[in-house]
Amino acid sequence: MAKTRVGIINVTGYAGVELARILCQHPKVQLTSVTGRSAAGQVLDDFFPHLKGAGLNIEARLGEVDVAFSAMPHKESARELLPLIEDGLKIIDISADFRLKDPEEYPQWYGFTHPAPNLLTKAVYGLPELHRDVIKKAHLVANPGCYPTGAILALAPAVKEGLIDPDIIIDSKSGVSGAGRSLSLTTHYAEANEDTTAYALSGHRHMPEIAQELQMLYPGAPLAITFIPHLTPMTRGILTTAYAPLVKGKLADGEKGEEELLELYRDFYNDEPFVNVVTSPPHTKHTWGSNYCHIYATIDHRTGRLIAISAIDNLVKGAAGQAVQNMNLMLGMPETTGLESLAICP
Repeated sequence: MAKTRVGIINVTGYAGVELARILCQHPKVQLTSVTGRSAAGQVLDDFFPHLKGAGLNIEARLGEVDVAFSAMPHKESARELLPLIEDGLKIIDISADFRLKDPEEYPQWYGFTHPAPNLLTKAVYGLPELHRDVIKKAHLVANPGCYPTGAILALAPAVKEGLIDPDIIIDSKSGVSGAGRSLSLTTHYAEANEDTTAYALSGHRHMPEIAQELQMLYPGAPLAITFIPHLTPMTRGILTTAYAPLVKGKLADGEKGEEELLELYRDFYNDEPFVNVVTSPPHTKHTWGSNYCHIYATIDHRTGRLIAISAIDNLVKGAAGQAVQNMNLMLGMPETTGLESLAICP
């Protein structure tokens, strides 16, 4: 049986090249076309020697494919994808261009007017743990951002169950690859090494995405979310710690309440192949190079707060791996296909 032809628009960024790495090893699809404007005409495995044997030229335009991934920057991605959407291709967009349902959010958070607002309601938010059934039927999937993936998965069981009040604080720490491959002073080795800093305190563009998805799960009042990201001196990984007041009476006091919380999280993610509910706080190294999300939830009994912690690899479950997971669902394959690799340690 012929393999499904897949292509990557903008293979030269970190998300794009991670996609290429995973797809080159996928048993059911064939990576047949990759683009990269700055590298057009070069051989993929010369440009990225770790992809030895890929056997592809980097093109200026995407060739004939059945499924297209876009790893273009926001704003540029939507415009690049519109002709492909009109042609009926299955699309997974790794940018933010189809994640938000309200077109008015784009000028505020991304600085542009969306070129096809009518498509925002048709695009499916590609978090399989929440939207698996609709992803299977979708032609346009908006791959979640890296920070939202970790934050939403950490909080979803508690939010859906109504365990917490709507005042949520999310603290996330990311490796420098989350900033992309383009050179900048912020991610220059001498600036980022041995340094940790908070940024986007007035509002990070991933915040409305987090709020949008958690609000769909919340049965009560509008959520009040404070989200503060931090840059840490590591290459990969996001560690998210979320805090929220527990609703009194929802859980038992003391250790019994912790046991009930653990059971609730295990039940919520019972059949999820890429979410592990763990019994001690996870490390980013526990997920390095894998499509897994590790989650730990507990209670601060002194303050009556939920503490929910998640760890992901921002380039895999936070980007390329999740995109392939979505593709598998769209093509009717087991969603774990090509993604079974365990984390790398140390």
